[in-house]
Amino acid sequence: MKLKIAIAAVVISFGSTAIAGTGCGKGHSKQVMSCAEGSVWDTQSQSCVPQTTS
Repeated sequence: MKLKIAIAAVVISFGSTAIAGTGCGKGHSKQVMSCAEGSVWDTQSQSCVPQTTS
């Protein structure tokens, strides 16, 4: 009985790690945010801001 519980615990812990691991780390591309004309994406504020020209 203890062996079955131990095996089940190992399977559950590895299964949850494998599932969580697929959503993290390398291999992900960044999503491009599009803003209205005359605005640009500001990574600090995470929003569109008016485009300034010099």
